[in-house]
Amino acid sequence: MRRKLIVVSNRGPVTFSRDSDGRRVAGRGGGGLAGALRGLTEENDVVWIASAMSDEDREVAREGASVCEGYELRLIAHDAGVYEQYYGEISNGALWFLQHYLWGLASEPDLGPAFHAAWQGYVAANRAFADAVAGELERMPEADVSFHDYHLYLAPRFVRERCPRASLSHFLHIPWVQPDYWRVLPTAVGRAIHEGLAANDTVGFHSERWRRSFLESCEAFGVESPATFVAPIGIDADEFDVLAESEAVAAEEAHIVARRPELLVVRVDRTDPSKNIVRGFRAFALLLERHPELAGRVGMLALLDPSRQHVSVYAEYRAAVEREARVVNERFGRPGWEPVDLEVADNFPQAVAAYKQYDVLLVNAVYDGMNLVAKEGPIANRRDGVLVLSENAGAFDELGEWALGVNPFDLEEQAEALHEALTMPAAERRRRAEAIAGWVRGHGIDEWTATLLAELDRHTSTITSP
Repeated sequence: MRRKLIVVSNRGPVTFSRDSDGRRVAGRGGGGLAGALRGLTEENDVVWIASAMSDEDREVAREGASVCEGYELRLIAHDAGVYEQYYGEISNGALWFLQHYLWGLASEPDLGPAFHAAWQGYVAANRAFADAVAGELERMPEADVSFHDYHLYLAPRFVRERCPRASLSHFLHIPWVQPDYWRVLPTAVGRAIHEGLAANDTVGFHSERWRRSFLESCEAFGVESPATFVAPIGIDADEFDVLAESEAVAAEEAHIVARRPELLVVRVDRTDPSKNIVRGFRAFALLLERHPELAGRVGMLALLDPSRQHVSVYAEYRAAVEREARVVNERFGRPGWEPVDLEVADNFPQAVAAYKQYDVLLVNAVYDGMNLVAKEGPIANRRDGVLVLSENAGAFDELGEWALGVNPFDLEEQAEALHEALTMPAAERRRRAEAIAGWVRGHGIDEWTATLLAELDRHTSTITSP
């Protein structure tokens, strides 16, 4: 029996535009979350509620629900100013930085009038989402509601106030910080976030570490925690296998093979401060300094997707990344060998091609809810490559036994891990690579979506009529 499910996320699975003939066309929505949630639409009757992202999206929003690939899509056309406050200033300008421990508290943040004004935009956008959910529950009172991520912390409480017996779940895809760090926010804001999440029947996390921190912060704010669970998200390995053998990837791989050094370190990231790219370059420089015998033999290919470049902090971080790459190349480079090959572009086939060719995959995030690069790379790799993985990535809970774990702030430890990975005996490299690939294939995206629905069934209210 197919369940009725209301999925709520900031970005939807598709976005609309017009082609050269003026016809409406649907393209894949941005961001990885929407793709991960697509599996929920295959075996459930889904209404998906999301923000209108394009002008054509806004036109679709005015027309009402749209049927796409077997599910209904309901888009919310926020006021442009409200959306910037909700998404740009609070979600990405404050919550993302707080929940990845990116603020240096001696100098930031300054939570003045601009922050408090933006918070009202966050409240307004969350109310708009809640109104849309409540409208759907009036039409389908038996439906379960699945909220996703940090954009929607307040919406569950607003829904609960209108639909007290609704079945509500929330999954968080980023880290959850410890209670003292939440105290950086104004007290009323921190409390509202915790009360919003506590209105759910159940809240899920990628890592037991993030779940424990959530329980501790609920206690610190005097908020009764809902039921919680851990469900590490996976990938669709079969889909990835097909992509890895595609013509687009083969063309990119040929280009990489033609210019690769004997040993290749790869990193694939967004230009986001949480990804720790600058420290990664510095650790690579320390490796070259400590091991001059690697000069000319090893290179780092850094493929970076430009992220949120309209936000000044992100633009400044990208500039810092580019400066650091130049510093390494000017210090160690020589004719015919450039230690760091930095490419900033949105080119996923190139990233998959690099996955196939790495000898070492460096994932040294400051903090990360999961980090799917650590799972995608080993599935595609053809060289028994070694994964060097931050202990602060959610993926470390699953893969740490076979990866080389590193403290993302310790340059010396990262440099030594890179050296160990590059000089590891072939049999040990193969053992680790096969173990990671086997784990990822055995714990895919279908397992994650099944767990979400099973936890919803275990913990939600027994009477769902509003």
